[in-house]
Amino acid sequence: METLNQFETKWHQTLTAKVLLIGALGLLLLIPLSMVKSVIRERQSTEAEVERELFDKWGGEQIITAPILHIPTYRYVETEQEGKTKRYIYWLHVMPEKLNIDGVVTPEIRYRGIYKKVLYTSTLKFSGYFNINDQLNVKFDEIDWDDAYLTIGISDNRGIKGEVELKWNDQLLKPEAGLITSDLNSNGISIKTPALLTATKYNFEVPLTLSGAKGLAFNPIGKITNVNIQSPWDNPSFYGAFSPINPQIDNEGFEAQWTVTHLNRNFPQYWLGKSHRIDEHQLGVNLYDPVNHYQKSLRSAKYGILIISLTLLVFLFIELVKKKKIQFIQYLLVGLALVLFYSVLTALSEHIGFSWAYLVASSVIIMLITAYSYGMIKDKQQALWIFILLTVLYAFLFVLLQLNDFAFLAGNIGLLVALGAIMNASLKIKKQMTSK
Repeated sequence: METLNQFETKWHQTLTAKVLLIGALGLLLLIPLSMVKSVIRERQSTEAEVERELFDKWGGEQIITAPILHIPTYRYVETEQEGKTKRYIYWLHVMPEKLNIDGVVTPEIRYRGIYKKVLYTSTLKFSGYFNINDQLNVKFDEIDWDDAYLTIGISDNRGIKGEVELKWNDQLLKPEAGLITSDLNSNGISIKTPALLTATKYNFEVPLTLSGAKGLAFNPIGKITNVNIQSPWDNPSFYGAFSPINPQIDNEGFEAQWTVTHLNRNFPQYWLGKSHRIDEHQLGVNLYDPVNHYQKSLRSAKYGILIISLTLLVFLFIELVKKKKIQFIQYLLVGLALVLFYSVLTALSEHIGFSWAYLVASSVIIMLITAYSYGMIKDKQQALWIFILLTVLYAFLFVLLQLNDFAFLAGNIGLLVALGAIMNASLKIKKQMTSK
């Protein structure tokens, strides 16, 4: 019986048993770590709800198509009843020969509680001209040149600020709410034009003040479309089918220009009905907000099990080498402190920003675990090694969170280095235990 007790004591002191214990504890700590991730996602969902509320009142992402000329045409079809015909209306959509878009986008920070969102007010000017003649390569029985309309497609009409007037040659025209036809756009305004064919060239100019959020985009519908956008926002994100030509970005803002011709798109200058789509060649810019602390907090929590495992392994090596008894409850408390870091980080980042929150949260957790480790093992040198280890781990994690394109590569390199260090330490521990 005494030999059996000695065997059991030796088995519980082996490296294998301790590693299994750490593995089981790591799996157990996944539960509170998952709960912290759920809290982060919940806060992120609340932020998204606040964002939707602000956008509902201010105006969301704006996509503008301006202007398009619509001319009603008719086809007559004989019915089965003798002597009667039925008339069908088809809108002829004519794109401008030249379209110039100049705009200034002024960002505005709005707060709702602890949440901050970037909105904007854009001051835009659309100018150019149409070429109109009666030599059209489309099939219709009758065309009504006297009942034409111009439309300006606006994805969210709530963003329109002030009066809108369109200068059509020498005349000022007032718009009407809604679109005369929904063939190409679903929201916007319509402007009744005077009778056409009194000239072949019609110049237009329309200023538009429009509020929105996130992004501002345009459909390049002109035979030649020139877009020039300026803003004091220094974090633009350009998107769409076309990239700007040599955009200028600095601390004072950005300026971007696009030039698109009819050869760059898949629709002609005019057509009937819904034969073509115009929303496949958009170009635009997002006012990108780089401070997405919830996303960074969630990314950091994904590395949680790695930080926990490495830290607990170091405590295990100290226990085996220094012959210091560390109880299971002490391992657990250290693990819970490491999990708590992600919750503290998320809470602080809502108020002081992610970088400062990371510095404060990591410093508090490092000092807490270092002090606790000294209380456990009563060894200043080993406590200092714990401090250095945690500092390196949290510094490495912070660097990973700042990287985008190289985060995966840097993470794998870090894991290889950590694994090599653990392998080397385990060999030294085995030699020390064997020699003793």
